[in-house]
Amino acid sequence: MSKKITNSLQKALDKHALSQARHRIGDGTPEFIQAANEGHHLNIGPGEPCLSEWASAGLSLPDIPVMRQYRLDRLVQQLRAYGYGGILLFDPLNVRYATDTTNMQLWVMHNGARYAYVSSDGYVIVWDYTNTEFLNGHSHVVDEVRPAVGVSYFLNGSRYREIAERWASEIEAVVREHQGKNSRLAVDTLHGPGYQLLGSKKIEVGFGYEVMEEARKIKGVDEIKAMRCAVHSCETTMKELREGTQPGMTEREVWSLLHAGNIRRAGEWIETQLLASGPRTNPWMQEASSRTIQRGDLIGYDTDLVGAYGMMCDISRTFVTGNDAPTPAQRDVHQIAAEVIETNFEMLQAGRSFHDLTFQSMLPDPERYRHYSCLFHGVGQCDEYPDIVMPSAWQDFGYDGTLESGMVLTVESFVGRRDGGEGVKLEIQVLVTDDGPERLDSSPLDLQI
Repeated sequence: MSKKITNSLQKALDKHALSQARHRIGDGTPEFIQAANEGHHLNIGPGEPCLSEWASAGLSLPDIPVMRQYRLDRLVQQLRAYGYGGILLFDPLNVRYATDTTNMQLWVMHNGARYAYVSSDGYVIVWDYTNTEFLNGHSHVVDEVRPAVGVSYFLNGSRYREIAERWASEIEAVVREHQGKNSRLAVDTLHGPGYQLLGSKKIEVGFGYEVMEEARKIKGVDEIKAMRCAVHSCETTMKELREGTQPGMTEREVWSLLHAGNIRRAGEWIETQLLASGPRTNPWMQEASSRTIQRGDLIGYDTDLVGAYGMMCDISRTFVTGNDAPTPAQRDVHQIAAEVIETNFEMLQAGRSFHDLTFQSMLPDPERYRHYSCLFHGVGQCDEYPDIVMPSAWQDFGYDGTLESGMVLTVESFVGRRDGGEGVKLEIQVLVTDDGPERLDSSPLDLQI
């Protein structure tokens, strides 16, 4: 940990100790205070079986206050680089990054009842859902907590315009107080009336996702420790899924094994339901169904899970049901898919361009084989920048950039013959370092255990 981070963290912790009353909005009872601090689920920590499993694997736990401060410092750095006076965040992943606070993460993705503000000098405000302001008391980077003014038709009905005006007036006051003459405010996503109302108040609204993705792309030391722990838990659960799968189970029954293990190991949610068997493995992207899995079927799946510490584990495997010997056709597509992984893994060198990744990576003949939607993509709290497209998509959607040490990407591979048969989905998670790419996952790619 650098001296700069150490000094910044100590200053922040001192400030937090002096301002705890701001987090204790409400009746101030012992129960309220306990829930806001030592009773908070993030302060309680991942618990068992995670701690024993991680200790047995020789993994180091992240220093959570240091990780929080690193993320806030990254965000402030990007705000200054883009010339913004502050940023307003509604996306719960961005709020988590900036504040390390959570509340009904999936629910607030489609209900605008929780949001946060960060100024370019690092002042942090969280607005939280009715009567849940105490859920931010554990995080030292949060300076102030307020009750949210939720703006949606569900919450406001025919009064949404009136309440949106109230919301906008409060945001305007915050911008004037913390940004002074700099009226440039980055916003990630916003309810309908918000853009017009902020504009009418002479606030210049910018594209907040650009700021957040650039901040999130370089992982700190403790973020990587957190990700290593999350990946270990994910792969332990993947082993349970593979060993627990039997012919006669439905795809949904198999998929439920991943959910159960993820929650048991301090995970948070799974983004998709990408598991398919037998003929449903080609083409890819079919989600789990009630199909009964037969002995000898291929089962392919993509974890897409948000695991321990809110870190994404995006890993794909394909295996033979019943652990039977694969058929020649199954072995053929698997061999190609595995070769794509092994070859393209070596491409993830610091300093390499996104253009080179697009045009120099291995890709089976698209005329004969179906492939995935991208070659690589970033991963952190979820799928993140960059997205490395296929050569055929470069003209329409491709963009250039450079790999940097500290970025984490997944290597994607799907191979399914266009003339029929099953397909194979594989994916690994990789840390870019100055010494070359490092796999963060370690479970075998084999069709048989």
